[in-house]
Amino acid sequence: MLTPKRLGQTDLAISPLGLGTVKVGRNQKVNYPTGFEIPDDDQVVQLLGLAQDLGINLLDTAPAYGTSEERLGKLLSNTSHDWVVSTKVGETFVDGESHFDFTPTQVRLSIERSLRRLRRDYIDMVLVHSDGNDSAIIERYEVFDVLAELKRAGWLRAFGMSTKTLEGGLLTARHADLVMVTYNLDHRAEEAVIDECLRLNKGVLLKKALASGHLCVGDSAEDPVQASMDFVFSHPGVSSAIIGTINPQHLRDNVSKALLALHQD
Repeated sequence: MLTPKRLGQTDLAISPLGLGTVKVGRNQKVNYPTGFEIPDDDQVVQLLGLAQDLGINLLDTAPAYGTSEERLGKLLSNTSHDWVVSTKVGETFVDGESHFDFTPTQVRLSIERSLRRLRRDYIDMVLVHSDGNDSAIIERYEVFDVLAELKRAGWLRAFGMSTKTLEGGLLTARHADLVMVTYNLDHRAEEAVIDECLRLNKGVLLKKALASGHLCVGDSAEDPVQASMDFVFSHPGVSSAIIGTINPQHLRDNVSKALLALHQD
């Protein structure tokens, strides 16, 4: 069973694997090897129960994940598990297209909407959902100042950015509580961000740790998932890897391999 650990300098304790929930609410224009059907409520409840049993306490969602926030809000209201929930601001997905708005007014409106959808009094983590222009978002819109203000007001407990550039990741490491970066066997360009977060004692969430499933296909004498888990968790700066799956067996396998990589029982 996974053991939660403190996230950087925050008072949050998160499991080393988090459950990504894009597949709970959206199956259009997503970068996965194969298509999939969005699960029904019973399937989602069973998946959440399994995640809980395996020691996962972190759920990652976003307004851009279709109906994910609304569904989680409804289904989690019937559970007693103390989930740590991460959502995002800046991107929405409407009529099959992504739309971006990082203005202070929209950031506040987005968080208000997420609070209603998730049926929570506060959100544990809020990440800026970058469009790729990380540094411009941080500097032009002063987005971290806005999120820090809302943190002081009790709307959220920690904030950061889901970055797409090395420069943006380093800026986030220095001015926020945590960074979400892409890091896997085929993408190491942002490793310096993880190094900086380790130096500053900031949290690091990984996206695409399994390359959105693409590392898990093909013929190989080596188990690609185990090799991926061994790689990402070999860096001491990694707080948690977000794995998006709706397949219960995949979830079990991922946790087993993460435990091996972490040398946990």
